[in-house]
Amino acid sequence: MNNFPKIEQAIAIHWFRRDLRLEDNHALFQALSSGLPVLPIFIFDSRVLSHFPNTSDKRVSYIYDALTKLNEQLRTIGSSLLVLHGTPEEIWENICSKYTVKQVFFNTDYEPYARNRDTEIRMFLEKNNISVSEYKDQVIFEKNEVVKSDGLPYTVFTPYSNRWKSQLLEIKHFGSEKLIHNFINTEFNPIPDLNQIGYQYTAYHIPSQANVLDEKILSYEQTRDIPAINGTTRQSVHLRFGTISVRQLAQKAKLLNEKYLNELIWREFYMQILWHFPHVEKSAFKKKYDLIAWRNNEAEFERWCTAQTGFPIIDAGINELLQTGHMHNRVRMIVSSFLTKNLLIDWRWGEAFFAQHLLDFELSSNNGGWQWAAGSGVDAAPYFRIFNPNEQTRKFDPKGEYIRTWVPHFNTFSYPQPMVELDFTRKRALEVYQQAVKI
Repeated sequence: MNNFPKIEQAIAIHWFRRDLRLEDNHALFQALSSGLPVLPIFIFDSRVLSHFPNTSDKRVSYIYDALTKLNEQLRTIGSSLLVLHGTPEEIWENICSKYTVKQVFFNTDYEPYARNRDTEIRMFLEKNNISVSEYKDQVIFEKNEVVKSDGLPYTVFTPYSNRWKSQLLEIKHFGSEKLIHNFINTEFNPIPDLNQIGYQYTAYHIPSQANVLDEKILSYEQTRDIPAINGTTRQSVHLRFGTISVRQLAQKAKLLNEKYLNELIWREFYMQILWHFPHVEKSAFKKKYDLIAWRNNEAEFERWCTAQTGFPIIDAGINELLQTGHMHNRVRMIVSSFLTKNLLIDWRWGEAFFAQHLLDFELSSNNGGWQWAAGSGVDAAPYFRIFNPNEQTRKFDPKGEYIRTWVPHFNTFSYPQPMVELDFTRKRALEVYQQAVKI
């Protein structure tokens, strides 16, 4: 499927990754300002795809749709997107053997695999006398831009948030969409069908990034914790794949609602934790929490994964996730607390399950959320905070509207009895956690 059209002149390349848009795209802006005609490429990384074993994965379909939209925009100006499939190393070797590439531009990715990949690609390109430029795009502040006065990273959210806000003087936007005439004038083959890379298209529904209504941001505090209503902006998927600019959302949040701005800051907080403490990908931030004597009962985990716990709010959350690729954030906290505390199943099991199914899966946020629930992470909920799913239901879904949507049979004979007794499992969790913490 990797057919390279003929290009005679020297070019720059913009490598689309987690920035699938033409608007307010930092590296793209720099590429289009370079003075060279720009070849836009996207690589279906075979290593990344290996983590998507479900051939009907909605995220792959989402990426495909985003690429199709990009290509349609490019075709209006006589250009198009070159979509390739393979390992990045092989792809870049092929590109450099076929084209006179002078400069390569891309936006920084902060996850461990991406960091290693980009280091290798940079070394290869520079060895071939090709300059490489990368830019901050998926966050407002990155790496060491928000640190304590002694230069050390923050590990508690509130002081990090305060420093973050104090540095947010002006949000600079990049008018990449105004420079699209600098793309190379070349027609490529159509974007390959998903079945050519081993996937099939799967229908899904994600709210458009164009529908971030001011009213929804303004009322965020009043609606964000009620899972039965459409009370959140649902922009996390767009942020994950860069189909919206984080600067656009931050600008709105800064003007309209500090609580919503805090949610964007939480995302960056977890990103900088992963950057400074990459060990959290595989183990607890607080080392002693790796000593917890997890029960890891596989039969109980299976009941949790298949929405058969007998606790309607938990089963509703799992069903919502399995059917839509989304789970309301309040419900995520209830579901993860139940797994780690009431069932004493390792948070990494739940994290991997969410990673498999969440459309908005982002390593840093998913990891941070699960370690928060387990009490093992930075700025985590204390280990003795154990959500009672029945009390949480009375507080956040008192009429059972959310539950009836996702577990319509919850009050019938076919619905299972609760799989555990809450008071007993709460006491058990406290004993197990206390033992680990004391060691």
